[in-house]
Amino acid sequence: MPDDAYFQRALELAERGRGKTGDHPLVGAVVVAGGEVVGEGWYEYDLVRHAEIAALEQAGARARGATLYVTLEPCSHHGRTPPCADAVVAAGIARAVVGARDPNPFVDGRGLARLRSAGVEVELLDDLAARRQNEAWRTWKRLGRPFVTYKAAVTLDSRVVVPGRRWLSGEESRRRVHALRAASDAVAVGMGTVRADAPRLDARGVGAVRQPRRLAFGHGPLPPGSELELRSGPLDGELRALAAEGVQALLLEGGPTLATAFLEAGLVDKLLLFVAPLLAGSGPHVLGPLAAPRELLHLRAEPSGEDVLLEAYLHEP
Repeated sequence: MPDDAYFQRALELAERGRGKTGDHPLVGAVVVAGGEVVGEGWYEYDLVRHAEIAALEQAGARARGATLYVTLEPCSHHGRTPPCADAVVAAGIARAVVGARDPNPFVDGRGLARLRSAGVEVELLDDLAARRQNEAWRTWKRLGRPFVTYKAAVTLDSRVVVPGRRWLSGEESRRRVHALRAASDAVAVGMGTVRADAPRLDARGVGAVRQPRRLAFGHGPLPPGSELELRSGPLDGELRALAAEGVQALLLEGGPTLATAFLEAGLVDKLLLFVAPLLAGSGPHVLGPLAAPRELLHLRAEPSGEDVLLEAYLHEP
């Protein structure tokens, strides 16, 4: 089996921790000896053990001289557990294939340096899939603010409203939006959207284990009976405050005014556009005027029912 297949397996294992890791990242690990997988592990907050430790324990003595495939740089500091890098060295791993560096300032390259200093052959992939897997956590840890995704439903001529239609996007796209809400720590709109639509912003019909915090950016007051939290300070300050409260992933669903303000402040990390097969001909555009063009990274397109979902990044994940 080639390297990429073992590494893909590590990514799959990491996903088993989705929604369970708390303030830790998703991590998966595979130990291979003699062309055979001899150990596997992934991180779950409740288990405490890190992915590398679980895989090494399963491999036992066969870890000596083996190759470790791990999605994130092994930690090199004492936290809730001893350093994983030390455990990798002690187990006798000969080669480590690492998906991405850990942006945590307590790690960031130190784990790789520890392995190399002990004679372990280290290959750093800087893999996009590995970085995407922890995109929210990486931004939260590196920049001290949530990872912000701006989501909008638009027509082919970039309008966000079509007269006489409640929904622009189809049923499958709307279901995916509810899944996005369920996967986010907070969902936000601007006060213009609050006054016009009185949105609920909760996750419905997708078996959500928990509901996101629901926010309104702007100046109040909120309408009577609104269950949204009002955030009226400068955007950067509000995001840092939310990050300090544990919000790693923020889904922005506001209209053009709020989206443009976030973009101009450099605070949008990912763009998701559900493009409906419609031409509106008139009505508000998805964005207001920008001071300068924005280059989009890693553009992808995929069907979403009768719509097309466009995904792109404003910053490297």
